[in-house]
Amino acid sequence: MLGRSSVIARNFSQSMVRFSGHGGVPGENLPFGLTNKYRITALFTVGCMLGFGAPFLIVRHQLLKK
Repeated sequence: MLGRSSVIARNFSQSMVRFSGHGGVPGENLPFGLTNKYRITALFTVGCMLGFGAPFLIVRHQLLKK
């Protein structure tokens, strides 16, 4: 059963790439460019910091709230 579902998923993903207008170029469908490696590094760092730090900042805000 698991093998059949993976074959169906693979066939679906291959057909989506084949029939879509994009050529399958890596990074073509991303909302940011991949040409500047320093900008990508900065975006990745900020994203990780926000994603990891947001719960701690929310808890700190709730503890300091009167």
